[in-house]
Amino acid sequence: MINYPDGRKVNWHSNKVAAGNRGMDLEKEINITNQFYLAQDTAVIHKKPTPVQVVSVSYPKRSAARITEAYYKVPSTTDYNGIYRGKYLDFEAKECAERASFPFKSLHPHQLTHLEAVQRHGGIAFLIVRFTSRGVTFLADAGEVIQFYRTADRSSIPFDWFAEHGHPIGGDYLRPVDYLKTVDRIYFTKGGNAL
Repeated sequence: MINYPDGRKVNWHSNKVAAGNRGMDLEKEINITNQFYLAQDTAVIHKKPTPVQVVSVSYPKRSAARITEAYYKVPSTTDYNGIYRGKYLDFEAKECAERASFPFKSLHPHQLTHLEAVQRHGGIAFLIVRFTSRGVTFLADAGEVIQFYRTADRSSIPFDWFAEHGHPIGGDYLRPVDYLKTVDRIYFTKGGNAL
């Protein structure tokens, strides 16, 4: 919630998210945060481009080519990767309009396999999940999410699971989703070494 001097109040995390733009507010905020981290030389973390195969291009003008048909080359892995404090980071960011749970259909099996491999090879892997209707964003360790996925007899992760096992992420104007504070708390010891 933003409180303006003239008394207006604006909720940054509106629960009216069109299906086509679901996840875009969160991604924009993470991108702003990542730009801040890069400018401050705190971390180098970027959104991964999705590889596409261009099939057809239209040239309405000589200077303006327009892609008219394209396909994803391979399923993408996760949204973000980079390096922080000498450790490789890899994570997926999702917005969820549901109040009660986060549906597993929002995660693809190949993404979970990728996050698991990152952890197995010593990297830090997690999910950032925003419950838009509640206005809360969590960081959840990929290993814990994968364990729940494999052992739960349900098609979603309850909000209460995130409240118990996840870690709320705060932010400010310059770092709307300041997830590295949470990463420090979860993955690094007081001595500055990754666990």
